[in-house]
Amino acid sequence: MQRLSSRACVQQKGFSLLEMLLATMILLVGLVAVAQLVPASILLNSQNRTDSAALVFAQRQLDVILDQPLNPPGNSFTDQQGNTYQLGNPATPNVVQGANVVSINNQTLINFGGPAPPPYPTNGYGFSYQDPTDPNGATYDVRWAVIVTGNGSAAASKRYILGVRQIGGRGYRPPIALDTMVAK
Repeated sequence: MQRLSSRACVQQKGFSLLEMLLATMILLVGLVAVAQLVPASILLNSQNRTDSAALVFAQRQLDVILDQPLNPPGNSFTDQQGNTYQLGNPATPNVVQGANVVSINNQTLINFGGPAPPPYPTNGYGFSYQDPTDPNGATYDVRWAVIVTGNGSAAASKRYILGVRQIGGRGYRPPIALDTMVAK
């Protein structure tokens, strides 16, 4: 049997209490940092859902408008919910009709910062919509503008600029903007 000297026993060491405390503190700091990411990811998920819902709603509204003939009788129609949609008057060509617009970085957008057009739905260029599927009861402000080109009696083409923004909720959410043109 080999006998260890007292010197060999002294050289073998385990974790000291100070080393264990330091390792525990480093682990704790890492866990707290990861735990703070959970509420941030929940908030971002909620904001992305709101943005996606607004975009889908805007696309659906633009499709409703584009499904109408270029020169409908009376230049308007009423949907199933009772909202009146004005589609531009060919008697006033080449002017913006409806909601106020602004040009930012060569992109034409609906101006939600300015005063709203005459009360909805009397002017026919916008309405408010409350999403029945949203658990938070999100309400959207929908506005559009039309630029008609033609000879003054019939439209040759129409440019629709549609904007949708969420009213209320937490924080500021930028509005969704869609811009398209239809022609004969």
